[in-house]
Amino acid sequence: MKNIYLKLLEIESEGQGFILATVTGTVGSTPQKPGSSAIFQDNRLIAGTVGGGIVEGKVQEAAGKCLLSGKSGLLHLLLNSEISEKEGAICGGEVDILIDANPQMHFSVFRDMKKSLANREPGVLLTMVTQYAEDHVLVNRYWTTGKVRPAIPPEFLERIEPEVKRILASADKDNFSRMELSIPGEEPSSVFFLEPLFPMPKLIIAGAGHIGKALSHLGKIIGFEVTVIDDRGDFANAVNLPDADHIIVKDIGTAMSGLIKDSDTYIVIVTRGHTDDANALKPCIGSGAAYVGMIGSNSKVARMKAEFLEKKWSTGEQWNRIHTPIGLDIKSKTVEEIAISIAAELIQVKNRNR
Repeated sequence: MKNIYLKLLEIESEGQGFILATVTGTVGSTPQKPGSSAIFQDNRLIAGTVGGGIVEGKVQEAAGKCLLSGKSGLLHLLLNSEISEKEGAICGGEVDILIDANPQMHFSVFRDMKKSLANREPGVLLTMVTQYAEDHVLVNRYWTTGKVRPAIPPEFLERIEPEVKRILASADKDNFSRMELSIPGEEPSSVFFLEPLFPMPKLIIAGAGHIGKALSHLGKIIGFEVTVIDDRGDFANAVNLPDADHIIVKDIGTAMSGLIKDSDTYIVIVTRGHTDDANALKPCIGSGAAYVGMIGSNSKVARMKAEFLEKKWSTGEQWNRIHTPIGLDIKSKTVEEIAISIAAELIQVKNRNR
């Protein structure tokens, strides 16, 4: 799923009255982890989640109050307290949630984030929360990729920069961090939440037929930047592939040869025939792609393997890294089931790599 801040930019033209809620801390068992966010408008959830059910209901109620007052707030929920007893919660943990009543004030920061991620440059969103009174919380946000210093007081920046470097070096999108900082002799202190944001992994689909179309839809849902390649303009177009971020109408082998294949690249080959499959696969052999999968029956795969080994297009070790037949074995039959099995395997490999 596209990160919640980019979603805010998408709906910016729809008017004001947005509330951005973010889980900033948890203790024990909770429905969502720090960094999980949701957008509320007109007293309803329109994107994301901070936990669903009871938690989301409490946050929605608080969001409505913040919308009326125009003031941001901090919400602390005990899920093993009377909330559990009255409403049946079974998590038994605690959750802290920041409710930002004015996220539109930070749209310039979100645009900088969007630009960095579009250039496939990761960064850290710094959210500075200063609580002056129980009902007076000031929220400031900054975006940093580690190259340009954000406009934060130097006393804070000296403490924050090493943590930013550590988070980016970890390449872990769940490496959410919290720091409480203060300037000597000044009150109050401020809490900084450091949230890593990385470009979406790239899913390259060779073939815009039925399976390619279904997989482009699923790939978008599960958080990939989707590129579809086909030499048939009747198939490779925005009408047929509304979920694709990029559509390439070109000879499949030539197009595949020209694409960067790194550790953040997942390749699925589902063309209309053996020749196109082979042409799409050749440039992927020995590449740095995280995943290369090709559709085909056991007999087809065996024939293609023999051909690749005989013509020295691949070594046995390189061939064994290809996921073929593709997808998890869920006894899939229909186009949609096959696409789901492939999507499930992509998730499995992606999460294992992380």
